[in-house]
Amino acid sequence: MSDPVTLANAKAKGKRPWFFTDREAERVFNVALALLQELAVTRERLDTLERLLENRGVLSRSEIEEFAPNSAEASARSSMHKELIGRCLRVLQQELEALEEAPGLAATPEELSKI
Repeated sequence: MSDPVTLANAKAKGKRPWFFTDREAERVFNVALALLQELAVTRERLDTLERLLENRGVLSRSEIEEFAPNSAEASARSSMHKELIGRCLRVLQQELEALEEAPGLAATPEELSKI
């Protein structure tokens, strides 16, 4: 099985389409879109799980709300958070990599700080 962060950072073929003339606005838009997609999928799955658990009498929604993870569960959640951040910020990582890979083009610290 491949590393989820590596899969999340896979580059699409062809040039990235741009919708805004301002690159910073485009970056913020792309990050916000990635977050929105992640949130929508998560909410659908969460709703499904909560409904199934409640309908089958396994757990009530109040039990779910009161849950506190142990250290192993907290660690697993931390890993999930890192993967989520990697997926949502991949546009920035890919632009940084493109700058680093461009032949004869060395990025200054100021240029990198704008990414």
